Amino acid sequence: MAWSQDEERMLAQIEQHLVDDDPRLVARLESFNERVRRSEARSGGRPAGVRKPQRSTVIILISWLLIATLVATLLIMVLRHETAAALALAAAF
Repeated sequence: MAWSQDEERMLAQIEQHLVDDDPRLVARLESFNERVRRSEARSGGRPAGVRKPQRSTVIILISWLLIATLVATLLIMVLRHETAAALALAAAF
């Protein structure tokens, strides 16, 4: 959403008052903004809090998914075997 002309004018006035009142604050803010720009340029435009997952994290995640899949498969096989055995016993009587 874009700023209205009145809002832009008020922001410009606030900025000018800050520049006039505290030039050290302005210098510190400009320095901070420059560091943020450099950091964003290094990270490829991603926000500062968002990092690319490390390779080890991805490997661990995939390993856990494989383990969970194997456990679920084994449970299904056991339940099917028990069901088949129960049906065989019921048919025998």
